[in-house]
Formats: sequence, structure tokens, C-alpha cells
Amino acid sequence: MDNSIILTNEQIVNKTRRIAYQIYETNCNETEIVLAGITGNGYTFAKYLSKYLSEIAPALTISLCEVLIDKKNPLAKITTSLASEDYKNKSVVLVDDVLNSGTTLIYGIKHFLEVPLKQFKTAVLVNRNHKKFPVKADFKGISLSTSMHEHVTVVFETKTAYAVLE
Repeated sequence: MDNSIILTNEQIVNKTRRIAYQIYETNCNETEIVLAGITGNGYTFAKYLSKYLSEIAPALTISLCEVLIDKKNPLAKITTSLASEDYKNKSVVLVDDVLNSGTTLIYGIKHFLEVPLKQFKTAVLVNRNHKKFPVKADFKGISLSTSMHEHVTVVFETKTAYAVLE
């Protein structure tokens, strides 16, 4: 099976900027927002979003939080780089690069439900349209209908990014 580029660097930049605008529109009355990126590419994507949000709304305080989830064993204890008091009663956006089966996102959501939040949303760059869990992305860059045998990989390099369908 050949690898097919489904998102170029320019497309990722445009989609990230659009998602940042959508996040700001949803949180325009907030003074602070927490972008909680799932460890790995989710956290990298959260940093990209943070950059664009800072440009769009310089007065908005953006806190980056890394969500440490063992993707092979999502039932294991989940921790975050911020203490729960740091996101309590705040607007939180859980960020990942690809929404595949929904397993990682649903366990990430479960972790945040243990703390009272002002608002909770999810954001992904690529949303695949087959899930095992009833979870959805509130903000998404692209939606794909793929087969169960196909795999989407997002590559974030120093000066470029791209997504491939394998």
C-alpha cells in the first residue's frame, strides 16, 4: 500500500489557524484557556494551536498542559503536567492529532471529568469516521472515511508538517 499525503504543511497551517479561530470564538468571553495536549503529537498540535491563538487574541492567557496517557494501556493512571487546581473552573480544550477509535480521547475526557470545569471541548487535526466510543471532536481540521486497515500518521518536523494515509 502506498503512502498518500492527505495534508501538506500549508494545509495543516491553514487548518490549525482555523481551529484556533474556532476555539477563540467559543471562548471569546474567557480570560484564560487551557490547551491540554495528549502526549506526543497531541501536545505538539496543542503548541501549534497555542501559537495561533496567541496571535489572534494576545490578551488571552493560554496555558499548555501535557496529558500523559499510556496509549497502549489507557486504563493506567493518567497524569497532567499541570496540577488539577491549575485548570479547575477554567475552559479546557483536549487536543490530539488523530481521532482514530476514540479510546485515547475518551480516557483523556474521563480524567478531566474528575475536576469541575467551566467548559470542556475537544480538538483534533484528523477525524476518522469510525470509532469504538461515543466521542466526537468539537473542532477538527479534516474528516476522513477510511477503512479499518488504513492508518493516518501526522508528522511534525522542525520546519514542516504533513499527514499521510498508509
